[in-house]
Amino acid sequence: MKWSHFFTSAVGRKIVMALTGIFLITFLIVHVGLNACIFADWVDTSDNGEMFNKAAHFMGSTIVTRILEIVLFLGFIVHIVQGYAVEAKNRARRGQGYQVSLGNRGSTWMSRSMALLGTLIFLYLIMHVAQFWVPSRITKTLEEVSYDGGRTQMHNLFLRMYEVFQQPVVVVLYLVGVLALGFHLWHGFTSSFRSIGVHNKKYLSLLKGLGYGFTVIVCIMFALMPISMYLNWVNPS
Repeated sequence: MKWSHFFTSAVGRKIVMALTGIFLITFLIVHVGLNACIFADWVDTSDNGEMFNKAAHFMGSTIVTRILEIVLFLGFIVHIVQGYAVEAKNRARRGQGYQVSLGNRGSTWMSRSMALLGTLIFLYLIMHVAQFWVPSRITKTLEEVSYDGGRTQMHNLFLRMYEVFQQPVVVVLYLVGVLALGFHLWHGFTSSFRSIGVHNKKYLSLLKGLGYGFTVIVCIMFALMPISMYLNWVNPS
């Protein structure tokens, strides 16, 4: 089989989906850890977003992280494209579908709705990139803040986050995106490892528990960010 055929075969697409999915899971760990820096104010009331701003500045100012940023975007694109390709292939194979609906006896709602959940996450990403990445990396229109006696200057992403999450509609849309991410991960975490050949029941059981725990922690953390800022639990002092 030619290498190019790997990306168009049913097995190849699922493996690519699995590998890019696992890669994006590692990104979520980094992203949620970075965003959790906004809660430093609960420990040090004088922080006022300094830890978060410095962490965000570091992630956007080194050559390694900028290269990884490009790889990340490519990972998202490949994962999304292959996801739609798999869904289209499955729909074509099913044709008009079953005469009797099997419901959850044949598969879970989450496994049948991965394309829908992925679309909601994709729309969430577009909003997220437009609100934070574009003004920070492209237009560079964000207000700047200085630290270390004025020696270090950077974008005040903490203030930007607070301003964005003062809009109730935006908060609701973000929570919908987090909910979609939760359902997507609930099924996709274990499914990714199964697609690359992990079939041992012991390991799958361990991965399933790890996946559920990961999903709950990540989604709670992502949901807490807009909620905390909207309710002024975290705010620029």
